Amino acid sequence: MALKDRQVTVLVVDDEQVHRFTLCSLLRQWGWRCVEADDGDTAVKAVQDNVYDAVLMDVRMARMSGREAFEHMRRLNPALPVIIMTAYSSVDDAVEVIKQGAHDYLTKPLDFERLRLTLERALDHRQVEEKKHQKKTEQPILQTRILGKSAPIIELLETIAYVAPTEATVLITGESGTGKELVAETLHQNSERRQGPFIKVNCASLAESLLESELFGHEKGSFTGADRQRDGKFVQADGGTLFLDEIGETTPAMQVKLLRVLQEKELQRVGGDTVVPVDVRVIAATNRDLEEEVKKGSFREDLYYRLNVVILEVPALRQRPGDVPLLVEHFVKHFSEKNRRTVDSVAASCMELLSSYAWPGNVRELENAIERAVILMRGEQLSEKSLPLQIQKFHDAIKSDNRMRPETLHEAEKALILQTLEQTGGNKSEASRRLGITRKTLQNKLQRYDEKE
Repeated sequence: MALKDRQVTVLVVDDEQVHRFTLCSLLRQWGWRCVEADDGDTAVKAVQDNVYDAVLMDVRMARMSGREAFEHMRRLNPALPVIIMTAYSSVDDAVEVIKQGAHDYLTKPLDFERLRLTLERALDHRQVEEKKHQKKTEQPILQTRILGKSAPIIELLETIAYVAPTEATVLITGESGTGKELVAETLHQNSERRQGPFIKVNCASLAESLLESELFGHEKGSFTGADRQRDGKFVQADGGTLFLDEIGETTPAMQVKLLRVLQEKELQRVGGDTVVPVDVRVIAATNRDLEEEVKKGSFREDLYYRLNVVILEVPALRQRPGDVPLLVEHFVKHFSEKNRRTVDSVAASCMELLSSYAWPGNVRELENAIERAVILMRGEQLSEKSLPLQIQKFHDAIKSDNRMRPETLHEAEKALILQTLEQTGGNKSEASRRLGITRKTLQNKLQRYDEKE
């Protein structure tokens, strides 16, 4: 039975009776069932004998520490999310338990809103894990327009298949042009909300006042030009999915309002007092490092925790060069039909160049390059002469340097690696990140190149 179909049960482990009582009272107010354990040893026995959805456990107790109890729990049920409670003086102990695989830790005295957020994230992760452990025969067929057969894309699609049927809020990260909107669309199409609307909002394209009206709607007369009541995107997406693109561009004031809707599942139109309930699954996307933005104080930590129940990172195109030919064929077919062009084939040298180029603008840049090439091509074979100038310059640079001429797959790989190293000023850590390989793999490849020269 799935989590959403039954009452959630949380095991609270603390050797202080007053603290256990307070926590269980809160959990019951939030609609969850609470079971108490007075020390680590009794908690281990409880996990051995019963099924729980999450554990909230103190790190320091009289008979058995939370750290030792977690080791036992992990062996009994590796999928059970355990949240550690700790005083500031014992944070190091909690961090060690996190390293062993605990879900998260909270410092005492507890911030109850943070506690609720952390528990909700843990429970949503548990729901996703339940999907992951379904039998292969029960795994749904994914409906998607995402193209690719590389390992990073296969991994992304597998994760989408597990996450889509849940109600978990999803944060999609990745560089501009990688296809984050397509990932959001795939999540919706494979969810139980697929019959409902899929509404998109680009948070970076509107000023704060306009974005507020766009999201929440407004009452007649609430501002100049508001000649009628208007529903916002949240209400329009009721029963479906709302995709908030570029969420990292929102102001602190807007973040507060978004947090309220996510927490309370209700909103008020601009200029109105009526509370409007909404049933919406929110998927957000950003090309910013929101964790870093939280540290800088430009993004609210509580909203970040609301959004990143599940994070999906979309790989850059340079991390999956093997998918370039498949994407090229798709775009050539699409744009030749759209522009009434006849394209018999793509020249081998052109495909080789497209596969070795680093694509800083990712799939969007590749799509634009192919559209331009199809429109400007002469004859019926697509060649590098029709490609954008910056790609032709890359081609000329390769031709002028015998050391980097991509005559084989090995040499094409070498050219891409050396080009990326040049772009990063020789920074191997950054180069390996962009290439989608480990630093050790990069070092091994560079060593082989030196040996052959």
